[in-house]
Amino acid sequence: MSDAAPSPAPVREGRRPNTVGRAGTVVGAVLLLLAHTVTGYLVFLAYMAGTANPWEPDAAAHSGIAAGLALPITGVSALLTRGLVKAGRLHRWWYALPVVLGLAALLRLTVLAP
Repeated sequence: MSDAAPSPAPVREGRRPNTVGRAGTVVGAVLLLLAHTVTGYLVFLAYMAGTANPWEPDAAAHSGIAAGLALPITGVSALLTRGLVKAGRLHRWWYALPVVLGLAALLRLTVLAP
């Protein structure tokens, strides 16, 4: 038998909050909100573009340009959302925003075109 006393368990310091994780979540959410704001504005412009005569080519062109620009931004924001949700930084309800905005832009380009 050994006469040496067992060493005391190491003292654990309190856990520091994961500030890098929180900062990443905040930056990701801000980027997504910025992308959704731009997309929402473009979809709004697509639906508001029009003249007194809806068959004029200018109204259709302006609406198509705005909705056409909204679709790639929606795609990028959907991919960013997927990455942040898979990483566990954001909740799954964030998928709803790109789906709704993308669907609205797609409908304006196809069924609801001026």
